Amino acid sequence: MSASSLVEAAGVTKRYGTTVALRDAGLVVNAGATHALVGRNGAGKSTLVSILTGLQAPDSGTVAFAGSPAPPLADRNAWRQRVACVYQKSTIIPTLTVAENLYLNRQPGRVIRWGELRRNAAELLATWDVEVDVTRPAGDLTVEQRQLVEIARALSYDARFIILDEPTAQLDGPAINRLFDRMRGLQERGITFLFISHHLEEIYRVCDEVTVFRDARHIVTARVSEVPPSDLIAAMTGDATTLIERPARPPVPADTEVVLKVRDIGGVSFEVRAGEVVGLAGGGGSGKREIAETVVGLRRPESGTIEVAGAPLKPGSVPASLAAGVGLVPQDRHAEGFVADLSIAENLTMTIPRRLGRFGTISRRQRHRLANTLIDDLAVKTPGPDLPVSALSGGNQQKVVMGRALANDPKLLVLIQPTAGVDVRSKETLLGVVDRVREGGTGVLVASDELDDLRTCDRVLVLFQGRQVAEFGSDWSDHDLVAAMEGLISDDQGRGLDDE
Repeated sequence: MSASSLVEAAGVTKRYGTTVALRDAGLVVNAGATHALVGRNGAGKSTLVSILTGLQAPDSGTVAFAGSPAPPLADRNAWRQRVACVYQKSTIIPTLTVAENLYLNRQPGRVIRWGELRRNAAELLATWDVEVDVTRPAGDLTVEQRQLVEIARALSYDARFIILDEPTAQLDGPAINRLFDRMRGLQERGITFLFISHHLEEIYRVCDEVTVFRDARHIVTARVSEVPPSDLIAAMTGDATTLIERPARPPVPADTEVVLKVRDIGGVSFEVRAGEVVGLAGGGGSGKREIAETVVGLRRPESGTIEVAGAPLKPGSVPASLAAGVGLVPQDRHAEGFVADLSIAENLTMTIPRRLGRFGTISRRQRHRLANTLIDDLAVKTPGPDLPVSALSGGNQQKVVMGRALANDPKLLVLIQPTAGVDVRSKETLLGVVDRVREGGTGVLVASDELDDLRTCDRVLVLFQGRQVAEFGSDWSDHDLVAAMEGLISDDQGRGLDDE
């Protein structure tokens, strides 16, 4: 370990069953630096963070802080004194006050002296120039304020190494600028940051050094000032290979029926025609998920309109979307995609009860007949339709979610990160389904940052921080698409909005 390094991970390998999340990976973060960690989804970043913060141990390899081995996992206080992570999803408890959050589970003495607690909290925030009323419920804070409170809480343990995991994903432009100013100020006071972001433009604004992970391995570490953006993107994508070779397709004729018309939803407008696959690409905070969820009624738009097959869609209504012929594969299959304890047949047919019987009853025979058809079409590995979905592998669970979306014979299929966390064979099956439904005249909207998901698209609209910044045809290159998603697109890449 060099004299200047504060954190070092060396030879780290971590497996989950047959999946290798990290393979002989390493990272060195120098004291006082802001060090970026970048890579595509599945590169191993999150696994490394969980190891650096003591949430799990590596199968092999070492972690050291300031030259000393990392403490045992059971000694949580020792870990808090060395490292803290401010996650994209806040760990602040909204029903407690700011003061209570700052001193949760470490109140001085057996009896809580509330006046003293609030004074200590106010002094702590003042030390780190955080202007927040400690008596306010944390749920009333802005995202920016919650992040600052979490940073102050981490510093109160004397940790001088802070991991920021996608900290700008939910911030607007001015708040991002203030966060970067705060980081620079803390850096001058001896705080070291590991900065994780999908936005390479931010890496060049705030970071000193950068490490790239790809396919569970360390690829390169360099000074940010010495790495051109094109080289950084090349390190992230590598010699990109497609999962399935997809021949170039001619554009869908302009006179084809429009199955989806989006006007000014979050400032974005576009159309999807029958038999056309349109991608919404972008990293965290780009707005792609929010737009897709608005189309299917999971969110209510603040402005704009949506039409499906020429008819206005009732905003914020999932039943209205289903009735209009919209099918959905949501981003989180566990939370939104299926009911784990119900059978495969029940999950596949839960949105179409009226097709399964008369007078409010459901025919088990009809349900099983349709379920078996979908099971065969999607190659779901199961002994039968009565098996609970919880007993399936992740890839087969995702196939069930896809089957449920198809059960209604949708005019429009909306897919949000449709192949996240599935094996290669399941990914091929799911993307093959997209090709089949497009041939049948269904329009498809794919919201994803996975390149293999986007290869199936006829057009890809790229969003960055809530704005559409480019549009590509089906012949895009990995380099150009990733550059646009990272906010580094140049005027000659894609088709800019000014050209429309």
